[in-house]
Amino acid sequence: MTRTAVVAGVGPGLGESLARKFAAEGCQVALFARSTEFIEDLAADLPDPGEGLAVATDLTDPEAIRDGFAAVREAFGPVDVLVNHASAASWTGLMDTSVEAFEEAWAVNGRGAFVCSREAVGDMLESGGGTVLFTGATSAVRSRGGAIGFTAAKFAARGMAMDIAQEYGGDGVHVAHVVIDGQIDSPAARERQPDREADTFLDPDDMAETYWHLVEREDVGTQPFEVHVTNGPNPSEFI
Repeated sequence: MTRTAVVAGVGPGLGESLARKFAAEGCQVALFARSTEFIEDLAADLPDPGEGLAVATDLTDPEAIRDGFAAVREAFGPVDVLVNHASAASWTGLMDTSVEAFEEAWAVNGRGAFVCSREAVGDMLESGGGTVLFTGATSAVRSRGGAIGFTAAKFAARGMAMDIAQEYGGDGVHVAHVVIDGQIDSPAARERQPDREADTFLDPDDMAETYWHLVEREDVGTQPFEVHVTNGPNPSEFI
């Protein structure tokens, strides 16, 4: 069966690895991001037998998200898999965080994932099921202190994932939350930390295997809700 997958929030690193893994497994993959250049190049370069579709989407704009899903349905049909992968952060504490910065983190991590989930789950209920995956962080389960906007938004997304799982699990919609406890390897991460040991980064290709395993389990009666991904007992950076 060919699945239609939406990865909401794609850039170099894990987003790219997810797209490539899903395509390699035969999915039609729609790539959502605000900037088009990267996702257009990636969509054209996805491995066979998959197919890519670049969809320029501002994930802070509910109407833009709805338009994005309409474009996916027109090109590929109903959505079977959604990865809520977009993230925005305000790395400041209570007194240094503006209302605008707080709301921006929520608009991407919370409201954006909410609208994407409504669109995708609507398709899944009509077609008999599917998978919704949320990319979380350490801050979704344990505050790090001094990043109140990011923490609040990630806690909210985790709660939303749990609520959707409880409401629609019986209808064949498998929802899982992936806690990323470490720094994902990407060109930007290497540039910020040029002296960091390579093996202390999380390998995005390995992580994409974990996400795909969750998709493959969508027809299994007992489903894992949460997976914790780390690179050892003492990650050098928590997010």
